[in-house]
Amino acid sequence: MNFSLSDDHRLLKDSAKTFLDAEISLKPLLVPGATVRDAGYADNWAKIAQMGWAGLLIPEEFGGAGLGCIDLIMIVEELGRTLTPSPFLGTLLGTLAVMKGGGAALQTRILPQVAAGEIALALAVAETDGSEDGPDRETAAEPDGGAWRISGRKSFVIDAAAAQLLVVAARVGDERRLFLVDARKPGVEVGLEPWRDITRQVCTVTLDRAEAEPLGDADVWPWVRDRALLALAAENAAGMRHVLDVTATYARERVAFGRPIGAYQAIKHALADMLGQAEASAAAVLYAAGALAEEAPRAPLAAARAKAYSSDAYVEAAHRSIQIFGAIGFTWEMPNHLYLKRARANAEMFGASREHRSRVIDLARAELAA
Repeated sequence: MNFSLSDDHRLLKDSAKTFLDAEISLKPLLVPGATVRDAGYADNWAKIAQMGWAGLLIPEEFGGAGLGCIDLIMIVEELGRTLTPSPFLGTLLGTLAVMKGGGAALQTRILPQVAAGEIALALAVAETDGSEDGPDRETAAEPDGGAWRISGRKSFVIDAAAAQLLVVAARVGDERRLFLVDARKPGVEVGLEPWRDITRQVCTVTLDRAEAEPLGDADVWPWVRDRALLALAAENAAGMRHVLDVTATYARERVAFGRPIGAYQAIKHALADMLGQAEASAAAVLYAAGALAEEAPRAPLAAARAKAYSSDAYVEAAHRSIQIFGAIGFTWEMPNHLYLKRARANAEMFGASREHRSRVIDLARAELAA
């Protein structure tokens, strides 16, 4: 596997960096009570759609760019570095489900609208206890004449309040299937979760015999999950590198007892640890992106490993950054707390690190036994 980035990858990343640095500001979030809407959540999505990022992975035949997982992380890393408030992640996950599980007719109807930025999607798979791999105890679908109806509840749904269409996992007998639900029709209620990470919108979806359209017979969540883990790991790696950079700059400028605090050994060791973890996380993300792009047998293992390692490292780096900044690092006027909240939220989303380490062990054992 080739780990070097092409000139096109670097150009894509540089263009994303330039665009987001010019357009995104976290200042509106640096006051108590602020929400994603205060930081231009809807406007940011319109700008992102104009850049063509909504259709990044969508095949060209449906109006998208037809790019792959390595291209994806070039964009997601910059979104994670800037903590861009927008429904990009929710739409990405819903789009992946439609791409993998939807039939040709459904894809032809939905994907061009997503690529054009006309609609946003969200993926609803989690139960109230946070479990995402089924068996969907709280949500069930049943046939109703020639249609389907879903009733139940889904929690921790990213960007559901901004989405026109929801991809919902529901129980059909003893099986799990994914359905497309129009969030604008009767029987669908979306409420905001009291989410600590105010740079991201997370919702609860309640369904009461909501009309639904099946994506297909197969449960494509495991395939989507691996790419969701990659996206979060990419956010983690880039967010961690940003935290390191601003903390190192502060350590060079902040003087205590006649010396920059970065000259003290304890600070040097902390920054060195952060650098090592940031480099390791970036390597794990790139390996996972390459494995997923090639549909390699080890891709699920690589995605789980990247998510587990980068999550723990990001939380530690964000916490250390606040400690190095000292008292001012604990205030609302500094963005440090936003990165710590994103790190801690990402660490639990789509499975905690301990769960993914268990998956890595199980996958490695299965590989050895094969």
